[in-house]
Amino acid sequence: MEKPSLLIGAAAGFSGDRLDAAEAVVATLVTRRAPAVLIFETLAERTLALAQLRRRADPEAGYEPHLDRLLRPILRRCVEHGIRIVSNFGAANPHAAARRVMQLAQELGLPAPRVAVVTGDDVSSERFRPLLREQLGAVLERIDIVSANAYLGAESIAQALREGAQVVVAGRVADPALTLGPALAHFEWRMDDWDRLARATMAGHLMECGAQVTGGYFADPGYKTVPDVHAVGFPIAEIADSGDCIVGKADHTGGLVDARTVKEQLLYEIHDPAAYMTPDVVADVTEAQVHELAPNRVALLGVRGKPRPDALKVNVFYEGGWMGEGEISYAGPGAEDRARLAAEILQRRLEGLALRIDLIGAVSVFADDGGRLRKATASGAGTDIRLRVATAHADRANVDRLLDEVTALYTCGPAGGGGVRTSVRQRLQTLSCLLPRAAIVSRHEFVQAQ
Repeated sequence: MEKPSLLIGAAAGFSGDRLDAAEAVVATLVTRRAPAVLIFETLAERTLALAQLRRRADPEAGYEPHLDRLLRPILRRCVEHGIRIVSNFGAANPHAAARRVMQLAQELGLPAPRVAVVTGDDVSSERFRPLLREQLGAVLERIDIVSANAYLGAESIAQALREGAQVVVAGRVADPALTLGPALAHFEWRMDDWDRLARATMAGHLMECGAQVTGGYFADPGYKTVPDVHAVGFPIAEIADSGDCIVGKADHTGGLVDARTVKEQLLYEIHDPAAYMTPDVVADVTEAQVHELAPNRVALLGVRGKPRPDALKVNVFYEGGWMGEGEISYAGPGAEDRARLAAEILQRRLEGLALRIDLIGAVSVFADDGGRLRKATASGAGTDIRLRVATAHADRANVDRLLDEVTALYTCGPAGGGGVRTSVRQRLQTLSCLLPRAAIVSRHEFVQAQ
């Protein structure tokens, strides 16, 4: 007998996404009166490395810094209406995040929820060094690793939900796994039912970036018009037992879901449409069909699946010295000429440092680190220019030299400069490789109430 459809609502597409999105999504899920899961996708590649640095400084930190603000407004309603929560907001410290969820429930006067933690993604320990060395070579001996994490699949998420988890907290899992895991648990699919796994994976791919599929990142005035983008709604997918899905958005919100928004997100970050590789399945979207069923209601059909790969992707982040940047504004007649002169002054006083120079308002987005476009472009008539100069170096003292020189432009000229801002931060570098699936064990456990 075919099981009822599963609703998956997405309330975040990255760490730093809108904090009020979940309320409209949860309100819609409650109204629909169907099995439902709320997901938060809060990890980009670099986000986890930054979280690991925070954990170094504080053993109870290292998870999503906005966790409280994301969950506090909706946790009670989710618990009362049986809406499960699945997220990678555990980042570098899933156990600490799970403990905070339990504490938050207690503060709200809720019964202790069943919170499961998914682990196994961290491959930074000595046990994995031989495998990493085999893939990355001698460079591994010359770097100070900040984080090394494998992209886990959906199996542990699914098993935790089967065992009654109300909240599942993960670290690094593949983004679509946040959707596939609940679908696996709900429909009880086999792990080699490749077509169904691929279809739910692509539903997760549509959901993983939040408002990208509901018109936010799609909006382009005069070309791609989206109503009420200021109140863009976040997506909700209705997944059928076949794995096919219908994508919509939260009720009473702005934004837009149509064939165009779905197609753009469907192809987002896909290198080979015939072989979108994930830890759970290889998806083929070459024969996929996108149909508009009604306003803000679009079906994705026809995705096919192939057996999952034998290896898992691993990102290794390591300390890469320091990055500093300084900015100063020039306005009025001759502003661009003065900004170019200021850039020349910095280049002459900082000989030996590689500088990235942008004339924001004239030459910036399309420039490059070598400055070829800026040098090839004659000074224009820009009257509102923000000069940005950046450098990266292993020695922080050299980075500080740049900050000092930008600040000195206040009185050392050229004329009319103001609004100086400087900053410095630790730089992270990344290496990627593949490790054998058999070497990485994904597992889950439940956190006990304190």
